[in-house]
Amino acid sequence: MEKNRIILSDTKEMESVSKHIELVIIGGSAGSLTVLLDFLKSLEEPIRFSVVIVIHRKASGSNVLSLLLQQVSAIVVEEIDDKMEIKPNHIYLVPADFHVLFENKCNFALDRSEKLNYSRPSIDIAFRSAAEVYKEDLLAILLSGANSDGVDGLKYVKLNGGKIWIQDPKTAEVDYMPKIAVENVDYDAVMSPEDMVLKLDQL
Repeated sequence: MEKNRIILSDTKEMESVSKHIELVIIGGSAGSLTVLLDFLKSLEEPIRFSVVIVIHRKASGSNVLSLLLQQVSAIVVEEIDDKMEIKPNHIYLVPADFHVLFENKCNFALDRSEKLNYSRPSIDIAFRSAAEVYKEDLLAILLSGANSDGVDGLKYVKLNGGKIWIQDPKTAEVDYMPKIAVENVDYDAVMSPEDMVLKLDQL
């Protein structure tokens, strides 16, 4: 049986979520770039949390994606370097061909271990590492994509007390990733990109 789609519309509920969130981590693959651009356009500076974006892309030395995200964002966008400090009011992009790990709430680590779900960076690895560090202070968001990367990571986020938002598969350019997540994860909300943008801005 399909779960009811939940929209976090209650003000007190949103306040309860926003009060604790220190990190928003967003995972996406095919079809997620448009949604990410809308997210970044909507966020007004300053934000009191950090945002980390994990997106599947081809391995290359190009920083075109980070430049594109910065063009639409009022908030600083940085591609992650190994041991980089994690700061609020910053948006961080995981570089191509690396997994991202969280050493603590202060520093990132980059890793070149084997691909998971044919992906490096892996959304599962990033979600799991963030959940271990941030626990209930984490909001994980899964967007459009063509494989099941992120589902196991979301389960670990929930196990550690974090919040989970999933893009409504009906609104996804490629619905496989969010559809598998909706069917297998104890999520907090399933939303259209438009509702996600509004709720994210409320945080």
